[in-house]
Amino acid sequence: MSSKTLLFSLFSYKAWADEELLTLLGGIEQQLSKQDLGEILETINHAHVVDRIFAANARKQKHDYRDTGTEQTPTLPQLSKAIRETDRWYLAYVEQLAPEELVETIRFAFTDGSPGKMSREEMLAHVITHAGYHRGEVGRILTRLSKPTSPDTFTGYLHRAEPARRTAA
Repeated sequence: MSSKTLLFSLFSYKAWADEELLTLLGGIEQQLSKQDLGEILETINHAHVVDRIFAANARKQKHDYRDTGTEQTPTLPQLSKAIRETDRWYLAYVEQLAPEELVETIRFAFTDGSPGKMSREEMLAHVITHAGYHRGEVGRILTRLSKPTSPDTFTGYLHRAEPARRTAA
């Protein structure tokens, strides 16, 4: 399997896991206290901002973020729309990348001004792992509140996307 194929599969998984979480949150939003909902929204907003920062970095473009969060935390509907758009963007972006573009090293600045250097492939891997970490953080919050959690494993995604993987050889 090529790294491009793997990255596309991982971004498909990310979009699925994000959708599962956003749908779950939409269904229980009214059951959450303002403080708990705020903590959840700040967490997924942070992950989304980092997704947008690295989308710019991967394209060698400047972004307007000065932090890995925002002054005002978006509402769940606003954040859901933005996350879905960004997930679609990443899928289209990865699909059109050439192998030599994946391994290209790109210099950029972190939001604190520190210099950074990563291959485009490393940046994309960071987006996947970073998002998973924060979805897990939200899952822990929901578990603490005795609320349901959304499915969020790569194997779970693969078996739902390709049910034939569950059949015996």
